[in-house]
Amino acid sequence: MTDTGWNFADVFETLADKIPDALAQRQGDRSTTWAEFDRRADGVAAALLAAGPGRGIVEQDKVAQYLYNGPEYLESTFGAWKAGLATVNTNYRYTADELVYLWDNGDVVAVVFHGTFAEQIEQIRSRVPRIRTWLWVDDGSGPMPEWATSYEEAAASATGRTVGPWGRSGDHLMLLYTGGTTGMPKGVMWRQDDLFGALDSANKNRLPPEPDLDAAGERVVKPGPRNLPAAPLMHGTGLFNALSNLIVGGSVITMEGRRFDPVELLDTIEIQQVNSMSIVGDAFAKPILRALDAEPGRWDISTLRVIVSSGVMWSSESKAGLLRHNPRLIMVDALGSSEAIGMATNTTTADSVSSGGGSGTAKFALGPNTRVVTDDGRDVVPGSGELGRVALRGFTPIGYYKDEVKSADTFQVIDGVRYSIPGDWAEVEGDGTVKLLGRGSQCINTGGEKVYPEEVEEVLKLHPSVLDAAVVGVPDERFGQAITALVEAVPGVTLDGAELIAHVKGRLAAYKAPKRIVPVASIGRAANGKLDYKHLTATATATDLDT
Repeated sequence: MTDTGWNFADVFETLADKIPDALAQRQGDRSTTWAEFDRRADGVAAALLAAGPGRGIVEQDKVAQYLYNGPEYLESTFGAWKAGLATVNTNYRYTADELVYLWDNGDVVAVVFHGTFAEQIEQIRSRVPRIRTWLWVDDGSGPMPEWATSYEEAAASATGRTVGPWGRSGDHLMLLYTGGTTGMPKGVMWRQDDLFGALDSANKNRLPPEPDLDAAGERVVKPGPRNLPAAPLMHGTGLFNALSNLIVGGSVITMEGRRFDPVELLDTIEIQQVNSMSIVGDAFAKPILRALDAEPGRWDISTLRVIVSSGVMWSSESKAGLLRHNPRLIMVDALGSSEAIGMATNTTTADSVSSGGGSGTAKFALGPNTRVVTDDGRDVVPGSGELGRVALRGFTPIGYYKDEVKSADTFQVIDGVRYSIPGDWAEVEGDGTVKLLGRGSQCINTGGEKVYPEEVEEVLKLHPSVLDAAVVGVPDERFGQAITALVEAVPGVTLDGAELIAHVKGRLAAYKAPKRIVPVASIGRAANGKLDYKHLTATATATDLDT
């Protein structure tokens, strides 16, 4: 195949040759060097290509990862890309019908899965006849099903480098399915060349735009940093950060637990000497900080230098608290999504003051390829109070898989340049910084005023009694929609609704304050930080009817 850009498999193989004995992955007592990472991925690639007589795999067939965090996730991704196949992430929280939709919509022909999901798969196998290869990852949950193939045997079977008969290309895809908050999941199509360029753009020593494997190898003069994806690899936040670390010869450390546990995380940081970590806002930061504050001398986290949060803003109070335990931390809010990487950032260190302040309305510095545009394609004038959507050009996806209508809405051409516009609304301040307001699809119209839930949610989460919060609009005869806040309290604390409403009014315009506070046991935030606003609105509406 004609070379059309950077391909991750080629880069990883180059690094495996350069630093074969360096650590590539570790989970608990399991460690994999770069040479082993490469060799095991070859075995997986060969198993995927050998689909059986008369049922051969073709170029860019789709391989789904139905896995918790662990070495097999990145290993099987590497293997699929070696074979010239496309990968499809799978949310392990999906129900049977959601899995069928995802794998059918994604044209999946092979699935790599943890054994604990065998029973769920058994129920739907007849509904996904296109899938002919099932690679079973033994997690001690039970015997391998008769219809599956042992992942470990496949990974151990490599005899040499594996390449599909069609070769490799920068045009080969990674499909990143994003559930969003409305509608069915959409498969964001990233060309590997574009994804590589987007991830590498954050490096000080960037590689050239055209593939140069010698340069990729020469850039790595020693083993790179150790990254811990606290967020699931099945979502962009965890996966993108892990891939970013691997392309500079680093290693990825995954926790053994399958639920977020701040104690396990802090233990892992200390034992494995983790250097960077990806999280999802205060849903991760607050529990980590509470654990550190409760036992301030228990953990040595001095090796941790960088924490990146993407998808959900996290408060300046949480950042300040973490700095008390590690003054060398660099904490980054990255404004991005499955459809756009690196739109804007907000960086906090001990020597700087968070531009988010204590208002809950974080301000971001726009990236060089980012602008805020109105619906008619004009740039928002700084300080005008006008609102627009954040738009990113450059390294962006090519669209949504098999959905031309949604692709045309998100990926637009403005002034002859193609932009990704996922729907993040923002205001540009007089100094050029951006105040992010939230996704337009969740905007609440109350008495003719537009209110973005995330802005109110961030203010609510600044109150010491609030662990998490979600804001929705419920039908109201007077206002059209009345702002209602569902609030999850800090354990052991009783919420005072009037106090919380006054807290919001003290920081935002009064019309943005909730009319009602609904205490809930859990907001139900997904592992990627997203909220199911449809379900939350139904809960708030039902509660309203009951009162």
